Amino acid sequence: MSVRRSVIVGCGSYLPSRVLTNDELASKVDTSDEWIVQRTGIHERRIAAPGELTSHMATQAARAALAHATVDAQSIDLIVLATSTPDNTFPASAVSVQAELGIVHGAAFDLQAVCSGFVYGLATADGLIKSGAFSRALVIGAETFSRILDWTDRSTCVLFGDGAGAVVLEGQMEPDNREGRGILTVRLRSDGRYKSKLYVDGGPSSTGTVGHLRMEGREVFRHAVAMISDVVEEAFTTTGYTAKDVDWFIPHQANKRIIDGSAHKLGISPEKIVMTVDRHGNTSAASIPLAIADAVADRRIKRGDLLLLEAMGGGFTWGAALVRW
Repeated sequence: MSVRRSVIVGCGSYLPSRVLTNDELASKVDTSDEWIVQRTGIHERRIAAPGELTSHMATQAARAALAHATVDAQSIDLIVLATSTPDNTFPASAVSVQAELGIVHGAAFDLQAVCSGFVYGLATADGLIKSGAFSRALVIGAETFSRILDWTDRSTCVLFGDGAGAVVLEGQMEPDNREGRGILTVRLRSDGRYKSKLYVDGGPSSTGTVGHLRMEGREVFRHAVAMISDVVEEAFTTTGYTAKDVDWFIPHQANKRIIDGSAHKLGISPEKIVMTVDRHGNTSAASIPLAIADAVADRRIKRGDLLLLEAMGGGFTWGAALVRW
């Protein structure tokens, strides 16, 4: 028997050219390379150039994904852009990407679930494709978090970077068995009681300003591993897979200690982890598609591999997906 699945047929990424090292940060705030690496695993991150917008990076990543998939932009009828740092309050940055790609049909919109945004975006596009409403989608994660950082706060400014990643999703009939490719399940959760643990202290209806990112780092860390493990186990239960079946664990790249702790709790061996946090920092919704593109580019990820994606972000929001490549 066959079922309609959303299959990833291409991926792409974009990183700004500006590299900000730990040593350079240490010359501006009270920190050091050793302190940052020990607590986060981050060595450097990318920073968007003046005038370089979220939509610009998203468009570059989208073009790379279309080229990798060898499909024309005109075949795309849905764009879902996960971002917490849009170009404007409105319109959605996704429509800017749509225009830059020369697409004048279909639908394009932004989705906001902070660091979980890409997983939420996959779930949204997957549902729309499975319904038959759309046939081929771009799901993009793109962020310019450098624009919402307090660069005097060493507890947050060392963590984040800018960038974009994208995948092309296509509706295909696939075998309803372990050989079938595509998105197998996506499990999403949120709990608004934890808003104060990770948030931005501004917005159109509250302060009329953009605001800065604020975080209670220890509290986020305390909740992260348990919440991530819970939703991953739910994905395993839903599909019948286990941690032993996973070929590649591709987590949100927030902090090496959270990634290692989650893998250990789930029973996933270290050699199966795709890690980019050391070079990219935390790029929020962009981190998972950036990591996917990285592992595809160096040929770690191969057709038929089982990928486990997971993320947690402000709100709190969190989610996990199992994908057969």
